[in-house]
Amino acid sequence: MCGIIGYIGERPACEVIVRGLKRLEYRGYDSAGIVTEENGELFIRKGAGRIDELTGKLGFLEMPGKRGIGHTRWATHGVPNDINAHPQRDCTGKIALVHNGIIENFAEIKEELLSKGHRFESDTDTEVIAHLIEEELKSSESFEEAMRRALLRLKGSFALGIIYTGEPDRLYFVRNESPLVLGIGDGENFAASDVPAFLEYTNRAIFLDDREYAVVTKDSYVVKNLDTGETVEKPIHEIEWTLEMAEKAGFPHFMLKEIYEQPRAIRDAIHGNADVIRTVAEEIAKYEKIFIVAMGTSYHAGLVGKYLFQRLAKRVPVVEDASEFRYEFDDLVDEDSLVIAITQSGETADTLAAMKLAKRKGAKVLAIVNVVGSMATRIADLTLYTHAGPEIGVAATKTYTTQLTVLTMLAIELARVLGTADESYLNALEEGLNAIPELVESVLKHDESLRELAESLVDRRDFFYIGRGISVPTALEGALKLKEISYIHAEGLSAGELKHGPLALLEDGVPVVAIAPSGRTFDKMVGNMEESRARGAFVISLGDRGELKRLSDVLIEMPETDELLTPILYAVPLQLIAYHLAVLRGNDPDKPRNLAKSVTVE
Repeated sequence: MCGIIGYIGERPACEVIVRGLKRLEYRGYDSAGIVTEENGELFIRKGAGRIDELTGKLGFLEMPGKRGIGHTRWATHGVPNDINAHPQRDCTGKIALVHNGIIENFAEIKEELLSKGHRFESDTDTEVIAHLIEEELKSSESFEEAMRRALLRLKGSFALGIIYTGEPDRLYFVRNESPLVLGIGDGENFAASDVPAFLEYTNRAIFLDDREYAVVTKDSYVVKNLDTGETVEKPIHEIEWTLEMAEKAGFPHFMLKEIYEQPRAIRDAIHGNADVIRTVAEEIAKYEKIFIVAMGTSYHAGLVGKYLFQRLAKRVPVVEDASEFRYEFDDLVDEDSLVIAITQSGETADTLAAMKLAKRKGAKVLAIVNVVGSMATRIADLTLYTHAGPEIGVAATKTYTTQLTVLTMLAIELARVLGTADESYLNALEEGLNAIPELVESVLKHDESLRELAESLVDRRDFFYIGRGISVPTALEGALKLKEISYIHAEGLSAGELKHGPLALLEDGVPVVAIAPSGRTFDKMVGNMEESRARGAFVISLGDRGELKRLSDVLIEMPETDELLTPILYAVPLQLIAYHLAVLRGNDPDKPRNLAKSVTVE
């Protein structure tokens, strides 16, 4: 969702902010703006559009001052236009702020402020906050007191960056249910929605928790509890990511770079968890009531985890959208429950809400996360990191395959602890997992042929992805990738469901992508492919059996591996097909319309 970057130091603030905003573009946005301060005057430039366009049109890089805040807006309240872009300000023009989140009670506060003579310029819920602070300042002894009193009246989620002309040496940053992290430099300090925004300048970070705020100068910072005003001691995390890891490295798009990084990322996920996976497996072995919660691509990883736990550990998890979990499972979660939360960013609002519910109910919570220090890691009792490195493209690629890698490791080790699978088979499966990075490299060598396939499909309007058993989540993920970045309608489903309705939609030339590895359901998949061809579908199959050539218009030959490992391997060509279709259709795969990398509002 929205991106925030703040700076105070000796550099021109506008330059740091523009560079930071560029690195936050992946979060999704429709407008952008900057506020800086010099000699007691605020300078605000903002508008609808892309950062590169606005930088030239509005002169972002010509703004004076050595402290300021920038913002990329993903519209919630108020249409995307110049007026609704952030920063928003108060009546006096002395207070300006940016906001990520949703203020649920803004309408009633706005009515109150209008009755007191406040004048509003925008349709946003954000502007209410600036005016409310202005109103509280009339009866407060300090700006900080006024800010706290105002924010305590708000209901909803908010990450805020606030600047006030009356205090020329500081900035304020606030977190409540939307991500915000401080970057600690030498004679300069930063704040942002995500670490890459300031990684060029420092790798030392402090992650704010909900209902905390920071008072930041160029040489110091203090973190306080929003409710009490008391100082909170916070650890400084050293981020292992480098700036180079967050750059394109010669690739035309971040997404393609991240697809190609998967062999390294999977190796890092294996090595990074080798010493901890046994401990986690022993910690969760006693739980028979297991819930897996996630959203989007992470939800598909959770579905794969369900099959792995069933087949290896003889545990049957319930997998649920985190957004539904709170409402449908509230009465079922208790101290005998294990909740596994999967989230790339560790800041997904629905997943965090599900985790908090689980904690209140006394459940054990395990997080599978990519971002060190993120909110999910601070809520969870146990954490397994995916070690994928920064993922900038909105469509998840390497974070998905590393989530699958970690889930596979966990299921293998849990089966060992429980004694539910033959040790020789578990050892062979582990060896197979260790070989997956090399097999992914072999699949990546087919990139050019996959691009040619995409060229032949660029005008198709509908796709169907089918699979059986552990390949059903792969079908769902393949369809999601296509929808996300190429804007082509796609459905992923169990192949057995074809005859129960979707078969009516098949006609000449409609692509059906069949996920058909060797395994217990292969023969059934053959039958479903025959059904599709009989209706004129254009069948594209992924598999390791030669007989698929007879059944397919196009066969993507895959390396042999254990069926339980195929979700990792088979995701890769589906990512490449979606990527090439997006590019061929003139779309930017890194910044798909209407979408954000991290969904931090519900």
